[in-house]
Amino acid sequence: MRKLMLHIIVTLFFVQVAIGDVRLPSLVSDGMVLQQQSKVAIWGWADVGEKIEVRPIWQKDGVKTVAGKDGKWKVQIKTGEAGGPFAIGIKGNNEIIIKDVWVGEVWVCSGQSNMRLKVSRCDNAESEIAAANWPGIKLFQVKGALSDEPLEDCQGKWKSCDPNSVKDFSAAGYYFGRSLYEKLGVPIGLIQASWGGTPAEAWTSKEALESDRELKVILEKYGEMAVDSKKNIDYHYRVVMKNWKRLCEQAKKNGTQAPVWPAEPVSTRSSSRPGCLYNGMISPLLNYGIKGAIWYQGESNASRAWQYKKLFPVMVKDWRKRWGLGDFGFYYVQIAPFDYYYHKNIFTGAELREAQRLSLGKLKNVGMAVTMDIGNLKDVHPTNKQEVGRRLAAIAFAKDYGFKDVAYSGPMYKKMKVKGGKVRLFFDYACGGLIGKDGVLGDFVIAGADEKFYPGQAKIDGETIVVWSDEVEKPKAVRFGWSNKSDTTFFNKAGLPASSFKTDGWDWATKDKVYIRWIKY
Repeated sequence: MRKLMLHIIVTLFFVQVAIGDVRLPSLVSDGMVLQQQSKVAIWGWADVGEKIEVRPIWQKDGVKTVAGKDGKWKVQIKTGEAGGPFAIGIKGNNEIIIKDVWVGEVWVCSGQSNMRLKVSRCDNAESEIAAANWPGIKLFQVKGALSDEPLEDCQGKWKSCDPNSVKDFSAAGYYFGRSLYEKLGVPIGLIQASWGGTPAEAWTSKEALESDRELKVILEKYGEMAVDSKKNIDYHYRVVMKNWKRLCEQAKKNGTQAPVWPAEPVSTRSSSRPGCLYNGMISPLLNYGIKGAIWYQGESNASRAWQYKKLFPVMVKDWRKRWGLGDFGFYYVQIAPFDYYYHKNIFTGAELREAQRLSLGKLKNVGMAVTMDIGNLKDVHPTNKQEVGRRLAAIAFAKDYGFKDVAYSGPMYKKMKVKGGKVRLFFDYACGGLIGKDGVLGDFVIAGADEKFYPGQAKIDGETIVVWSDEVEKPKAVRFGWSNKSDTTFFNKAGLPASSFKTDGWDWATKDKVYIRWIKY
């Protein structure tokens, strides 16, 4: 009855006969979730100069505007506390009623294949999918799109979370959203924008890359590679054409049917090229009001971890600037240990994790979910995404929703002190104490001024760890979990794993790697 009354009231608000065409982006549609207690945008396109009025059912008066010379229009409306379903009326030369509108918490879920990994491919898929009846969780999947220029709209549709819609949705995103819904009890909107095998520069605007001297090299190197790629494609085309003509002549002599012309070689449309995914899949979202974003990416930048130290913070700042919502929560997953057998350097994964750890000190309102204990050395896509989502949600509970009793981080290296040939390590987020895996600490290495590392002995002393080695008389540095395949051996008493780390500022193995060839045909 309530839905019917809302529909009637909004319908009566419009009396004008439709003679034009107001258009809306795919995000502004039936079933959407608007960010609660904020000003959110409603926008679209119309005839130049067309008068537009937007009226949410919870407001007495509508908000008016006029379509500009480019046909674009946008208004801001206020949202109250979480609830729904509501309706929003939009009147121009025609009229539109957006139904089944909810007000709650909205999060963007982005990254590469570990964010894209479906619920159907992760742990306990069958039972999880069968139990996924959460009408209060709304899912929107941005269809993959590559673009050289920023797009204004994307393809996708809001869907209620049920066994059919959730099976192909991001597992990390879904389990994050489910944790929020269970604890907050308000509508949750999840917008998935992800693409497998993609580096962070693809998700960063070209303007942001161009404005940074150290990152501009990415655009330069990609330009050089694109030229080489086109030469390779043109050569391939000529070879195929020559061979096809030869076969046609032979068929004519033999009186047989000529071969069908093969498909032309695909031009270089790499999902790794700088800015292409920002343009195609993030730009269309920038008007939409959100609470924050979760991010799961880094594997494709592992061979350039040194560069990622700069690139990742630039990307986050770029998103925040363009969304115009201040320093919204940006919570990311540290990549898990994995045997990067195709990388010659055994430290690429460790250095990428370190770049992610160091970003905590470079950015405001960020958090990192450590996965050192739930990886899979033989699979770059670990399937325990339930715990990934839970850890990301714990960060949001603590930083965005005011829960004081939520532990959201494992031990994070803070500082070191040297005394009597031993190194004492201090940590943030000890949460009452440190514990070793099965009572044992391992995977520590220690070095002197010669920068040669030796296996270190380690013991817990309250909320610190003491490390030493008989091979190192005067220690200068300690590293923990410093290889691609390391997994953590210590946790805090909240059961959260420590991140790998290095105490030294010595050169990184990936320092001279500024760009690699990663173009797909």
